[in-house]
Amino acid sequence: MRAERIFINARLATMDPARPGLGVVEDGVVAQANGRILHAGPPRAIEADEVVDCQGRWITPGLIDCHTHLIYAGDRAGEFEARLNGVGYEEIARAGGGILGTMKATREASAGALRAAAQGRMAALLAEGVTTIEVKSGYGLSPDSEYKSLAVAKSLGDRADISTTFLGAHGFPPELSRAEYLRLLCEDMIPHIAVRGLADAVDGFCEGIAFSPEEMEQVFTAATRHGLRVKLHADQLSDLHGAALAAKFGALSADHLEYTSEAGAAALAKAGTVAVLLPGAFFTLRETQSPPVEAFRRHGVRMAVSTDLNPGTSPLFSLLLAMNMAATQFRLTVEECLLGVTRHAAAALGRADVGVLRAGAKCHLAIWNIERPAELVYRIGFNPLHQRIWSAV
Repeated sequence: MRAERIFINARLATMDPARPGLGVVEDGVVAQANGRILHAGPPRAIEADEVVDCQGRWITPGLIDCHTHLIYAGDRAGEFEARLNGVGYEEIARAGGGILGTMKATREASAGALRAAAQGRMAALLAEGVTTIEVKSGYGLSPDSEYKSLAVAKSLGDRADISTTFLGAHGFPPELSRAEYLRLLCEDMIPHIAVRGLADAVDGFCEGIAFSPEEMEQVFTAATRHGLRVKLHADQLSDLHGAALAAKFGALSADHLEYTSEAGAAALAKAGTVAVLLPGAFFTLRETQSPPVEAFRRHGVRMAVSTDLNPGTSPLFSLLLAMNMAATQFRLTVEECLLGVTRHAAAALGRADVGVLRAGAKCHLAIWNIERPAELVYRIGFNPLHQRIWSAV
């Protein structure tokens, strides 16, 4: 076996399901060739052009932020202040703020301006060892601005592994009726996006202030017809049985899930849909009802953790902090948190080639100055990243 580069004298948290827990290899090596992992495990005879001595450092897969809204213009600091003064999220949204408050600025921004802003936000994630990022549209709510946002998201692939998601069903634009916009989504926008390969999946916000379950069913039916996978913002503010709806369509993920019922958890498990937990939004909105983590455990639902980076309800630029919040607020274990930003986050994107250290996977690595993996979850405001390895191949 010959490699371009081999990392030796490392401790590995492979996240490989063939190994128990985090898939730890105490004396491990990772060999790389053509952007892929040739070997990740105990030392073996491998010739390499370059040998990197990790000096006992830990290597994990590059981290995955599987739910972000990176593409937007402006900010909503004023709404944050209003909420501190007692105004509710739903009241802000119904008064034309929230998603619609960001819509105008995003529509007016050029693609260059959107890209520059997104690059700045993304830099904070990359500095913490993130190598794969899901990027949603959803702040344009018109064909041209949604296509613009998705194109900008794809252009970020020169710095990270990007999965794009069409979130046109994020809210209703004021210039169209609900029926008109729903028709536009299903008959024009989704087919256009599918043909041009602008998105890997279709998402929606199923809530009383957004799309009803019946409306989301129409969107998902259109997405499925055009060969696009689906995911859903579900059960965040109320139980509209969003988890069950996501499961019905074999969704990659259902996200938020604070109000998901036992039946909803069982449906997710049966469908293999990943539950994406978003503690940043829970914290920012000062919610009190946590996602039903115990139900997810009972039914064997895989749980991912993400920043939900967005301008209104989760201005969170740290996946490391998101893990700490998931542990402290939702009582996830260290193992659940770390799997939640690697292997399970990859599953939420329909990916098997990232989030794990094993032969054939992309060589996306995070090398850490830590004594044990728990430090990545335990410390607050701490970034022990030694080196980020990312392959564009």
